[in-house]
Amino acid sequence: MQFTSLFVATAIAVSGVLSTPTTSFDINFYLPSNHYGSPIAPWNHGAKPGWYYGSNPKAHPGIPCLGEPSTCKILSSNPYGLQCPKKKPPPPPPHHTPPPPPPPPHHTTKTKSIPTTSKTSSAPPTQSPPPPPPNGYFPTFSNITCATQADDFLTFGLVDTEADCLAMCDSVMGCNFVNAYHDVNGKDGSPQLTCSLFSKCHDASTADNCGGQSQPSGLLDFIIDSDGFCRNGFTDSDPK
Repeated sequence: MQFTSLFVATAIAVSGVLSTPTTSFDINFYLPSNHYGSPIAPWNHGAKPGWYYGSNPKAHPGIPCLGEPSTCKILSSNPYGLQCPKKKPPPPPPHHTPPPPPPPPHHTTKTKSIPTTSKTSSAPPTQSPPPPPPNGYFPTFSNITCATQADDFLTFGLVDTEADCLAMCDSVMGCNFVNAYHDVNGKDGSPQLTCSLFSKCHDASTADNCGGQSQPSGLLDFIIDSDGFCRNGFTDSDPK
């Protein structure tokens, strides 16, 4: 396999000066065989996020920012590697139906009502299942203090919001489960959410990565705000 270093240059301002420093990365490093740039799973020593998807690329200059058009253009040259999430179109504006015209005036006559003694029975209302979430992801656990640890790990990176993490799952082939959480003191002290992606869905029973790993700062990391989302609604522990 040929390893070619590609350089990602950010957009040049009107003045002709680069808006941010140039970042270099090897496009072959972001293939599925290398877990899309994160070959070491987040629960193992030495793990580093492979990518960042959000609105603050300057905070993570050492990894590709998947919100930068120049980065996305280079990654798109290899359709089998990491791709930037596709921007979803905005929702259509709400459609307001005009109210019906008022009824024409008419005369009313009083009628005498006759009481009836017959009783009618009505069937109990049937309860329909809840509709699927609008984004297609079903929550499997929320706000716990451990993160998912499983052999079907695909990749992990950093995001600003849970919605960004769900968008990343949509862009990674085979992704069916999202675990977004805060790794306090971990990931070089980043305040961003850690976004771990898996090929199978999981519940809280597989969330046994609770931190406690020594960091370069000398502190121990710990997990908070850990949420899991399944793409098809079934967890790996459900009976098949």
